[in-house]
Amino acid sequence: MGTDVNVHPGHGKAGRQPTRQFLDTLSGHDDPGMFGRMFPTLEPLAVDDGPLHELADAMKDPAPGDAAGNNLSVPAGFTYLGQFIDHDIMLDLTSFGEKEADPTAVTNFRTPALDLDSVYGLGPDGSRHLYARNSASDNGKTPGPKLLIGKTVNVDAITGDHRNDLPRNPEGFALIGDHRNDENLLVAQTHLAMLKFHNKVCDQLAASGKPQGEIFEEARRIVTWHYQWMVLHDFVERITEKGIVAKILEQGRRFYRFRKTPYMPVEFSAAVYRLGHSMVRQVYSHNRIFTPGGLTPATLDLLFRFTGLSGGIIGDLEPNPIQPPLPLPVLSSNWIIDWRRFYQVLSNNPPGVTLNPSRKIDPFVVPQLHTLPGDGGSLPFRNLKRGVLLGLPSGQDVAKAMKIKNPLTPEEISKGSDGAVAKKHGLHQHTPLWYYILKEAEQRGGGERLGPVGATLLAEVFVGLVHGDHQSYLWVKGKNWKPTLPSQVPGEFTMADLLRFVGDISPIDGISTV
Repeated sequence: MGTDVNVHPGHGKAGRQPTRQFLDTLSGHDDPGMFGRMFPTLEPLAVDDGPLHELADAMKDPAPGDAAGNNLSVPAGFTYLGQFIDHDIMLDLTSFGEKEADPTAVTNFRTPALDLDSVYGLGPDGSRHLYARNSASDNGKTPGPKLLIGKTVNVDAITGDHRNDLPRNPEGFALIGDHRNDENLLVAQTHLAMLKFHNKVCDQLAASGKPQGEIFEEARRIVTWHYQWMVLHDFVERITEKGIVAKILEQGRRFYRFRKTPYMPVEFSAAVYRLGHSMVRQVYSHNRIFTPGGLTPATLDLLFRFTGLSGGIIGDLEPNPIQPPLPLPVLSSNWIIDWRRFYQVLSNNPPGVTLNPSRKIDPFVVPQLHTLPGDGGSLPFRNLKRGVLLGLPSGQDVAKAMKIKNPLTPEEISKGSDGAVAKKHGLHQHTPLWYYILKEAEQRGGGERLGPVGATLLAEVFVGLVHGDHQSYLWVKGKNWKPTLPSQVPGEFTMADLLRFVGDISPIDGISTV
């Protein structure tokens, strides 16, 4: 999660990136544009690179495989759902000309919103390359309501006609609304699940007799509203607290406020929402082949290699005949995901099917993210440095401005080997906001959820992004609207419900529905 994070040399960027100078010019604006500050009057925290490097080094997880560092309350799939969401709310489809004419993005940009434009692009008319051809009655001359789905290539005796890859052009680039969603296999398969979700709703509408010309818009509305509800209640409340969304909707947003157009607050994008970096595992059980005890574990490095943006999926450029494991024309069939291992799709998984937990939300980050490939360097250092460059205030100043009743004490921040380094440099009293959020989760949330500062800001921003979208369920139907698609609990909708509705739970095991 979080923007401007290159976790592999092939990682793509999209849209504008804020700078300190740019943000300072916007202080006090009612609608600052794409980026802004929630706390524009707070003093920035200045820290030299030396202490930041030492603190970043102290944030390396010393035992990334130790079960004591697992967060059993949050299955690992939510780490990458969070990354998919990040790319959705930070997608900028404005042209280069518009960027030059409106460099501050006050008018010419797509509003940060949970509207799935990373999936839909500009719709069937504006982004034809994302959509399947219409029915035969139209002679296939126009795009239909359904999104393209790509096929995998069969390897290792995993045979069958599997449509379990992103659609790709002849040279392997994913044909999707945001190229960043092909940067690692888990976010790519999450994007694929969203494509299938839309198509399943289209099938349902067609079966109900909905006229062909009305299916796309109705399917997009249904999909987007259920996604928005799921993000607020299954994702946000899972890492904050149950009921926080209803509380904010009842009492109003106190800190993330705008006149009429949502913006992306840098306190959120550069600090709070980077909590996901601490949730990343170094090794996953991906399916029955790539799992501890199987052919080989699904390491973080391998999950980047089996993509088109960061790895070796290169379409027609691959050798002929194919010589697995890489390069490949498209995703290989043996890397199709088993969703039972990433979300609680079943009440209990069968023996040998491991449900991956995320890592705890705390100040520790797996070693691989401290030594990024190429010249990527240390991700924790880059996050800390980014906060300084953007002029983020200290965690203590933010907590004080929010009137948090029990802010972290210097003694709490000083706990542990990482805290000792923070104390050495006085950062236990004036703490970088990103580190404060993670330390607060460790000390107040037991590593399972965010503390009061992080939880409040994360929930307020997401509620605001949905409420500020005039096509969202909150704006059109209000806070009492409930999901209507099939779910384990009627009136709710979780990511596990979405996967059960779509099917294709583990295609290589022949499990389509549960």
